Amino acid sequence: MIAYLDNAATTAVWPEVADAAAKAMVEGYFNPSARYPDAAKAAKTLSEHRATVARALGCKPSEVVFTSCGTESDNWAIRSAVELNRRKGKHIITTAIEHSAVLNVMKDLEQEGYEVTYLPANAQGTIDLDTFSAALREDTILVSMMLVNNELGTVLPVQQVAQIIKASNSPALLHCDAVQGFMKIPVTAKELGVDLMAISGHKIHAPKGIGALYIRSGLKLKPFILGGGQESGLRSGTEPTAQIAALAKACELGMARRDADIAHMQELKEYTLRRIREELPQIVPVVLGDAPHVLALTMVGYKSEVLVRVLGDAGICVSAGSACHRGTPSHVYAALGLDKAHREGAFRVSFCGDSTQEEVDALIDGLKRAGELLFPSMS
Repeated sequence: MIAYLDNAATTAVWPEVADAAAKAMVEGYFNPSARYPDAAKAAKTLSEHRATVARALGCKPSEVVFTSCGTESDNWAIRSAVELNRRKGKHIITTAIEHSAVLNVMKDLEQEGYEVTYLPANAQGTIDLDTFSAALREDTILVSMMLVNNELGTVLPVQQVAQIIKASNSPALLHCDAVQGFMKIPVTAKELGVDLMAISGHKIHAPKGIGALYIRSGLKLKPFILGGGQESGLRSGTEPTAQIAALAKACELGMARRDADIAHMQELKEYTLRRIREELPQIVPVVLGDAPHVLALTMVGYKSEVLVRVLGDAGICVSAGSACHRGTPSHVYAALGLDKAHREGAFRVSFCGDSTQEEVDALIDGLKRAGELLFPSMS
């Protein structure tokens, strides 16, 4: 049995979602931009899929633009917001614990002359609102804050930040990387008060290669890709109808079971913590994030990459951090100020609605065996 507990990295595609994609490829393969009746039917189906995704986001269909992934959505949102507000200032606020899809864009913008303030994380792995308020300036044109940190499972105060921006009459636009929070935290784009919000299909049981960007009505963004005028002229190129069908089906199924899945993941998280505390005292939480599906732990004195490999050999899949790091040290753990022993032993367990208690039991047994096999690092 494979105990797959790395759902923050990617999720298994649900069979119904795969079926929706296959049907779109085999039966609905017509180009939505063509003029004959079958193409018009494909265009109508595309509109229905957009409406389904919009319902999950809590917005209008016209506010949803399909992209290839969360990284593209984040890149586009940030650069478009800066371009839109370029005459109002050159100051940007983000956090030190954002995904690399955000932080690497910020580094590029700094090279272009923008000033970026990186808000530090507190001991709980989130952002202090007083610190944010102090950083907000008259020339701040963009705030970028993720909804859920992908390595810690902490929920960041996006809604409160939106309220502070509004109350201060700031021209700053608010972008939210909601890739890890979408379908895991029961909030909508409207409730959060964001201007731009990125999601990714493969985090919610759709295939890789499809994402979406929420763009608040009234924002006149510069087109991201020029061409035939698809996606309201913002992102040209023939629409990936199979991937869009899959994303829509994942949203439809996910919304129907969201509350039950959230409760189930929270129960598994608490069960995992309880067993670890009782049976594996050398493992401690990095932080206790509020998101139900992510649990950041550290096996103090051990090397997480070795631990992950030993568990993987036993068919137990967890992560040493974000899959996007590819073995490089985690900037998130560094931002928390963890000492070397805690930082090097950190690993992530992450659940989905299909995760089972048996998988957690396998993890606990695997961790016990790993502790017997491995020697603590003396570094």
